[in-house]
Amino acid sequence: MQKRSYQGRSSQGNRQRSGFRGGRRSFGGNRGRGRGAQKIDVSRFINKSDTETVEPVVTSKHAFADFLVEETLKENIQEKGYVTPTPIQDKAIPHILEGRDIVGIANTGTGKTAAFLVPLVNKVLKNENERILIMVPTRELAIQIEEELRGFAKRTPIFGVVCVGGAPIERQIAGLRRQHNFVIGTPGRLKDLMERNVLHLKEFNTVVLDEADRMLDMGFIHDMRFMLSEMPKPRHTLFFSATLSQEIERLIGDFLVDPIRISVKTGDTAKNVDQDIIRLEKGADKIDVLHDLLTQPDFGKVLIFGRTKHGVERLSRDLARRGLKTNSIHGDKSQSQRERALGQFRKDAVQALVATDVAARGLDITDITHVINYDIPSTYEDYVHRIGRTGRGDKKGKAITFVE
Repeated sequence: MQKRSYQGRSSQGNRQRSGFRGGRRSFGGNRGRGRGAQKIDVSRFINKSDTETVEPVVTSKHAFADFLVEETLKENIQEKGYVTPTPIQDKAIPHILEGRDIVGIANTGTGKTAAFLVPLVNKVLKNENERILIMVPTRELAIQIEEELRGFAKRTPIFGVVCVGGAPIERQIAGLRRQHNFVIGTPGRLKDLMERNVLHLKEFNTVVLDEADRMLDMGFIHDMRFMLSEMPKPRHTLFFSATLSQEIERLIGDFLVDPIRISVKTGDTAKNVDQDIIRLEKGADKIDVLHDLLTQPDFGKVLIFGRTKHGVERLSRDLARRGLKTNSIHGDKSQSQRERALGQFRKDAVQALVATDVAARGLDITDITHVINYDIPSTYEDYVHRIGRTGRGDKKGKAITFVE
């Protein structure tokens, strides 16, 4: 197959020969709105990262060395290479160390995990009987938090148990029977373990609700309320979300006491993600267009989103048949299969990871050069979280959405 170049919105000539074109002039009216995404204006998928914007400047006042934490934790922070906190870390850590309830509103990729783990590890180092529950929407996010925890807890007896669906519950029960300080899990599995009488939330005085908006979107609101009602009062509650809604505000009002509100959110989408669309011409073969993109030299580590589990699996196989190194993650894969696929992607053993929206939140994989929306997301919020997998920290990234 002849290789065709992808030069961005301004270079439309080459791309039209491939059966697609990009840019604001390449669509109109209701054309291109995919099934399940009828209300999204596709013009919102276009945003040049180098466009000058005026946003509030959020700077950090502290260094990690300034925080009043135990010496072992300080050494572990230094070993991880952390020197200057991100804005959410800078603002949240001092208040959490003081035992205040927190509402943190921040874009994805801003360092929220360390913002709560650093002060909570310190809390456990001061009291070895402290129990902390961290509730998250996805298995992948739970595993990532536990990996971060291990780094901050080196050379300490601190132990965390990951409790998520799709993994053997017997192993999780065995972990809960060991002396542990942290339980990190998804609402469904946590509730299951409670009903089996192996998880006793009355022993937990601290709870973190991470990506609370996503847990609401996934229908976990009743499980969240049930579990929080089983915890002691007073307790220490940390609440993190990318968005605020009336339902989120009700949760905050019901479960937090005089919380400190911290917002470092600067916009819906990351300012350093270059966003564009590819308009597929009538009769164009969608996978041919995708293949042409993936063979371009600057498409190094690519996360591709599809709508359905079967579609994602089929797309991954089809790309592999074309000689590309790919893998997939979706709800039909076992936890070990998903972890293996993510591990390969992290280590650059595969170029492209094809995923359903299960991967849109929480995954912190460095150096993803591109996010491609092979299928249009169902909501604009899903779009925001998909493209948030690239352009993390101070790195640049690109997001491309196929529009039919």
